[in-house]
Amino acid sequence: MKHRHFNLIFKPEPGGGFTVVVPSLPGCVTYGENLEAAKTMAKDAITGYLASLKKHGESIPSDDASFFSTIDITTPPSRQSYA
Repeated sequence: MKHRHFNLIFKPEPGGGFTVVVPSLPGCVTYGENLEAAKTMAKDAITGYLASLKKHGESIPSDDASFFSTIDITTPPSRQSYA
């Protein structure tokens, strides 16, 4: 088996838990009640996604050469209108 690397984005949800997005696999989104469950669900979602790609003869992407970074931007305060 070939080792593949996938980046995950974890977004905390207001009601608790985390939504997980796999950027290199469009539409591959899942949810877990905590970080551990979210990561387990992500592994399951990726496995299913890759099986579907293989079944349909499509190439399997990987995030081996990509990485994440962040940047902070200062924005002007928003104007609120009071009607």
